[in-house]
Amino acid sequence: MSTLSLRLPDSLHAELRKLAEQEGISINQLVASAAAEKLSALKTESYLKARAKAGNRKEFEAILARVPDVPAIADDQIE
Repeated sequence: MSTLSLRLPDSLHAELRKLAEQEGISINQLVASAAAEKLSALKTESYLKARAKAGNRKEFEAILARVPDVPAIADDQIE
């Protein structure tokens, strides 16, 4: 495990402290979790962009054209 020294504005530190208390975890755990969530979001975005580049619009439209044109079931309708 690594150590990271981080300078935060007092107001942000106070908010982190409050939130960590509410969650019943340490500030360290809260910041580590927030960093992991952000990293996951950024990696997901990169992954999806790479997948989109590998896609083929004509193949997608050909597959989509095979979907039957039927009304949506009641629970799936947009009102």
